[in-house]
Amino acid sequence: MEYTIQKLAHLSGVSTRTLRYYDEIGLLKPARVNSSGYRIYGTVQVDLLQHILFYRELGLSLEDIKKTLHSPEFNGQQVLHLHHVKLLEKRIQLDRLIDNVEKTLAHLKGERDMTDKEKFEGFKQKLIDDNERQYGDEIRQKYGNDAVERSNQKVKGMTKQEYDEVTALNEKLLLTLQEAFRTGDPAGELAQEAVNLHKQWLTFYRDNYSKEMHAGLGQMYVDDPRFTAYYDQYQPGLAIFLRDAILVYTGVKS
Repeated sequence: MEYTIQKLAHLSGVSTRTLRYYDEIGLLKPARVNSSGYRIYGTVQVDLLQHILFYRELGLSLEDIKKTLHSPEFNGQQVLHLHHVKLLEKRIQLDRLIDNVEKTLAHLKGERDMTDKEKFEGFKQKLIDDNERQYGDEIRQKYGNDAVERSNQKVKGMTKQEYDEVTALNEKLLLTLQEAFRTGDPAGELAQEAVNLHKQWLTFYRDNYSKEMHAGLGQMYVDDPRFTAYYDQYQPGLAIFLRDAILVYTGVKS
């Protein structure tokens, strides 16, 4: 079956403006353009749009989605299986948070006791699950399963005070880093203060800090588009600036 851009927009819930943008960047081209100049989409394009929406739901950037869908190794059935697994993981994560809310409500009603540790279990597990979903494969390949598992156990064992501290530390790091970026000097005092905060933040999750590891992580922020997107959402170029500041701080050659 074929659809005009308006009909595909109505069918999918994606605006015609978004579909035109997908065409412009080469993410989703129409099957053809008819004699009246209208974009026409067929079954192949409908299936691709479904994959795009799945990937967007999982938090991938449009550039990453484009690379994946246009790869010679792309397999629609395998991708759907992956989507299914990821969505099940997301459901488990939501179930944990729902359970946490229900326990909290029961506690407030006096129907049960709730320890401070229980109050934060759902959030800490979400932190671990989010990290695994987005970066797990790369981090495990780079640092090994044992290091990642130790880091996950460290997060699970955080007290409320430690959880609050690392959350506040991350906020301070991002604010200091953005302020340092405006100076344009990765070797400057503010930039080095930001990197020191970054080091403190790392030690909450790792028990074997090294300058080489820190420098390697900074490079990964630049090499991996997902890490780059995280920092560059605050200021374009922030990931590169942080990498350069880390290299100054650690003295490791790039």
